[in-house]
Amino acid sequence: MLLETAATGGASMFMPIILLVLMFVVMYFLIIRPQKKKDKQAAEMRNSLQVGDEVVTIGGIIGRVVVLKDDYIVIETGSDRSKVRIKRWAIQSNESLDSAK
Repeated sequence: MLLETAATGGASMFMPIILLVLMFVVMYFLIIRPQKKKDKQAAEMRNSLQVGDEVVTIGGIIGRVVVLKDDYIVIETGSDRSKVRIKRWAIQSNESLDSAK
């Protein structure tokens, strides 16, 4: 009887560790993995930009790409053709790609 109590006590000691590992695995597949996939798609979209593409920035500015550099992009906005220099990471979507689909 003493051996049975010791065996069940040892198994119940590992239960919180197993639950913690199980929670991490579930969070990885529900939160972390989809976010990494979304970030990868956004990076591919930003790297495939071309001059003439119509883009929307994170701040909501809509413009057409006129200059592409390594870490920044110059877009032309409005009817008066004012130019704005923005960082490449600030591009939210490429409307030229969305309208082509």
